[in-house]
Amino acid sequence: MNWPLYTLLFALGASIGSFLNVLIHRLPKNQSIIRPPSSCPSCHTTIRWYHNIPIFSWLLLHGRCAYCHTPISARYPLIELLGASVMVLVVAKMGITPAAVGIALVFMLLLAMSMIDARYHMAPDSLNLLALTLAIVSVYSWPMLAEHARNALLFAGGFSLLRFYLSYAVKKEAMGEADIMIAATIGALLGVPLGMTAIFLSAVLALPPMYWQRFQGEKNPVLPYIPFLTLAMWIVFFFDSWFMNLIGTLYA
Repeated sequence: MNWPLYTLLFALGASIGSFLNVLIHRLPKNQSIIRPPSSCPSCHTTIRWYHNIPIFSWLLLHGRCAYCHTPISARYPLIELLGASVMVLVVAKMGITPAAVGIALVFMLLLAMSMIDARYHMAPDSLNLLALTLAIVSVYSWPMLAEHARNALLFAGGFSLLRFYLSYAVKKEAMGEADIMIAATIGALLGVPLGMTAIFLSAVLALPPMYWQRFQGEKNPVLPYIPFLTLAMWIVFFFDSWFMNLIGTLYA
C-alpha cells in the first residue's frame, strides 16, 4: 500500500469533512458558508487555525473550546473521520482517478444531507443538485456520461410516479422532492439493477426505526429517509460484485 498517498487522501477527506460541518451548521439557517469565520457557539470567539485542524484539534482540546471550555459535540470529528474514510475507501476500490474523487465527493455530500435531514427534516437543493451533477459527470469515458444521465432520468421519473401513487393512496405527501433527486443520483452512480437494489435495501433498513416509532406511540412519525438512502447506496456501491452475483442468481 502506498502509505504517503493514502495519508494525503485521508487528510484531504478530513479537510472536506471539516467543511461539511460548516455546511451542516449553516445551510439550514440560510447563513453564508464563507463569512464570518468559524467561532465558538458559546463564547463567539473566532477559532484559530491551529484549533481547527480536523480530528486532531478536537482530541488535543479534549472536546472543549480552547477559550470558554464549553464541550464541543463529537459530531464534528466524527464527520471529519467519515469524510476521510470515504475518500480513502472509494479511491482504494476504484483507483486514483478523477471519477473516484468525484464519487467520493458525492458520498460526502450525501453524508451532509443525511445529517441535515436527521436534524431539520430538509435537504438543501444546492447540495442535492451538486451531488446529482457529480454523480452524472464522474465517468471514465464520454459514452458513460450519456448512460449516467439516462439512468438519472429513469430513476427521477420512476420515483416521481411512485410519489404520486403513494400520495394518492395514503392521502398525504408520501415522499419529498429531495428523495426524488437522490434517487436520480443513485441511478446515475449505480445503474439500474444496483440502483433498484439500493432503493429496496433503503426501505428494509428504514423498517425497524419506523416500527420503533410506532411502538413508542407516535401517531404521525416523521422518519428522515435520506440517511437510509445514503447508507443503502454506500453498501451496494462497496459490495457491488456480491449484489450483482445475487441478482444474477435470482434471475438465472
